[in-house]
Amino acid sequence: MQNERKDIRRGIRVALYVMLAAMVIVVLRYAWLQLVEGDKLAARMRAQVGQEFRTQSPRGPILDRNGRELAVSIMTKSLFIDPSQAQKKDTAALAAGLAPLIGKTPEDVEAAVEKGGGFVWLKHFLTQDEYEAVRAWMRKEEYTDCLGFIDEAKRYYPSDALAANVVGFVGAEDKGLDGIEQACDSLIKGEVTEDFLYTDSRERPILDSIFKRHPYRGSRCKTIELTLDSSMQFIVEQELDRAMAENNPQGVTCVVMDPKTGDVLAMASRPSYNPNRYADYPAETWKNRAVSFIYEPGSTFKSVVAGAALQERVVSPNQVFVDPGYVMVSGRRIQNWNGASFGTVTFTDVVKQSLNTGFAQVGLRLGAENLMKYAKLFGFGEPTGIGLPGEESGILFDPKDMRASDIATTAIGQSIAVTPLQLVRAMAAIANDGVVLKPHIVKSIKNADGSTYMETQREEVGRALESTTDKTLVGLLEQVVASGGGKKAAVKGYRIAGKTGTAQKIRPDGTGYMEGRYIASFCGFAPVEDPQVVVLVLIDDPGTGNFYGGQIAAPVAQRIFAQLLRYLKVEPSTDPFADMEKKERHKPRPAPAAGYEGEVPTGMIVMPDFSGLSIRAAAARAAQAGLQFESRGSGQATGQSVPANTLVEQGTRVIVNFSP
Repeated sequence: MQNERKDIRRGIRVALYVMLAAMVIVVLRYAWLQLVEGDKLAARMRAQVGQEFRTQSPRGPILDRNGRELAVSIMTKSLFIDPSQAQKKDTAALAAGLAPLIGKTPEDVEAAVEKGGGFVWLKHFLTQDEYEAVRAWMRKEEYTDCLGFIDEAKRYYPSDALAANVVGFVGAEDKGLDGIEQACDSLIKGEVTEDFLYTDSRERPILDSIFKRHPYRGSRCKTIELTLDSSMQFIVEQELDRAMAENNPQGVTCVVMDPKTGDVLAMASRPSYNPNRYADYPAETWKNRAVSFIYEPGSTFKSVVAGAALQERVVSPNQVFVDPGYVMVSGRRIQNWNGASFGTVTFTDVVKQSLNTGFAQVGLRLGAENLMKYAKLFGFGEPTGIGLPGEESGILFDPKDMRASDIATTAIGQSIAVTPLQLVRAMAAIANDGVVLKPHIVKSIKNADGSTYMETQREEVGRALESTTDKTLVGLLEQVVASGGGKKAAVKGYRIAGKTGTAQKIRPDGTGYMEGRYIASFCGFAPVEDPQVVVLVLIDDPGTGNFYGGQIAAPVAQRIFAQLLRYLKVEPSTDPFADMEKKERHKPRPAPAAGYEGEVPTGMIVMPDFSGLSIRAAAARAAQAGLQFESRGSGQATGQSVPANTLVEQGTRVIVNFSP
């Protein structure tokens, strides 16, 4: 019995040793498989039960203020090659079979293989037919180890060239290269994520109801909503195309702004391009001239100078100026647009007729400090901050460096440089009771899940003019359109205020002006009683010989105003200047007093009869007679301080009263 017990114990010990050895072997084997070959086996297992794939989320869309799509993305397949694997195969056969399927030459494919490495693009954005053909060929010829597809988002612009210079375009690898596409690239750019999908032996997805993909909720792929209105943009671009055909200019630019909010409702330039085929156009056409083109504004800047002069009380609407036709300032001759003299005129006439001599005098009265102060108050000399790439600051003087001639030329819109957007913002401030607003081109930004990421609000930059001064200035600018140099911008039934401009073009090297080269412009707003839109039309270097802003830019603005006001359903307003000339011609005038019949001594004159005359006509008659003229009131002359037909000395001061 004792021996049997020893044998049993020995057997148990042997069994334990065997079991322990087996466990050690199992543990060692397990450790080997997990630690040494774990990654390799895991990859093999994943390859057997499913496949990894990269998911490209599409680039966020760009919409107008009404939700109309200006830029969208569609998902497509792009083809790449792994040269390190392709070099192990018959490269010539691979190239010969693949090239016809993707519209390439065999040499193109072989050149990609020769680059070496593990990744080279063969073709971006395959069509569906190309993708199906290549995919079938790859499986048939067993090239799946060296060729592959990656999802890429292809940008598409449904309206082609509409707002192209604002929206911009996207290049390779989903990168924004201009316009909003570039400015908001980090926000709307698509994102690549990696996923694993379980498949059966035929690579068909399984358990897709459990492992279905969820909507993208990352920080990119946002939706950009612009302040642009596609309908208004179309109206503007249609008229710019017409202006290009009629005037044969180097370029045309138009900006439409809401003066109450600073929202840009339309912004267009010509020549332009189709962003769906941006590479087919010269790079110059990609430029957004509204923010990146600087020029001398000419007489449109006089609206700012007039506001500054009225604000500083250096001039009043009925103040009289003597216009000799030209003035000499620091040896520089400044003459009127037509080279003629207008005689004795009021400041109202100086604005209406855009007289350079009068504004040169006003500028000298203001002085360099005030001139530059108000230019900066209106937003000139620095970027507007609208957020579009390539925005210029413009050029202003340092007041300390200004000579008298610099002051005079600045007052008529020369010697400084502005952008079209800066000028529109300044005119919008005049339409907005003297308050300057920050312009906006982006209305809101939405996250991929639909929540609001950012929304722009009305932002006041500062006040340029007091309310009372601004109202006076608006009245002067309204007369420019009603009966002055901007008459061709008038729309029947609506009150429009604005200013024309004609400026010489500066030589590219900055050494003076180019002979016979001009920039014609008009900037104004409507309706005066409740401004809804500010419109700037700028025609760069017209090739028809007619280069005055009042002749070629104002008619373009008129057509744009007419269509925009109808589109916005703005009710017609009463025009206080309508039929003014007709009423004046048919209104009975008092009979002139009997003329002086005696001999007029030397140095003496006969006092004219001013009864029934307008301020301008009375001022001209006084200047012709050699009298000092002062007006009081407005309308038609009803009385005078010195009776008519009285003998007086030359140079006598006469006060003429006017009533509506």
